[in-house]
Amino acid sequence: MVWTVAPELPGSPVAAALWRASYTEVSDRWYLLHEGRRTDPAELEREIAAESGADLVAPRGHLLVARYGGGAAGGAGVRLLDGATAELTRVFPHRRMRGRGGAALLVRAAEDAARASGAARLILDTRGDPVEARALYARLGFTETRPHNSEPTAEHWFTRQLG
Repeated sequence: MVWTVAPELPGSPVAAALWRASYTEVSDRWYLLHEGRRTDPAELEREIAAESGADLVAPRGHLLVARYGGGAAGGAGVRLLDGATAELTRVFPHRRMRGRGGAALLVRAAEDAARASGAARLILDTRGDPVEARALYARLGFTETRPHNSEPTAEHWFTRQLG
């Protein structure tokens, strides 16, 4: 099987399915950790509907979809914040595809997209509970840094120079 990564429009059925899977997993993980329950279905629908992905459209953003053997296996977004900085967001390897190198491939593709948009630095934030994501970012050369936003769920902030 072969990995591929290509741009995708945020409103496409593939992008919508990946966003739903990602948001469900991330939200359920938080609620299970903090409240011992899964996400309320109505809240899930509201939150998914609130994120159009319009900020992940070229030329100021990119939504990338990884496919493995032709099937959608994950996604990542990058948005240009200013002339020199881009933000990595929505990195999501589908659960069934983890451990096969897709997450690293998505991050590298997002770095390339950010670089092509003129960014010299890539930043991201994440919660504390996805320890595997934090390990991935460290392994790929991101360094933990001071907060660069005030997102209520952000607990760790990373940066990487795109030399």
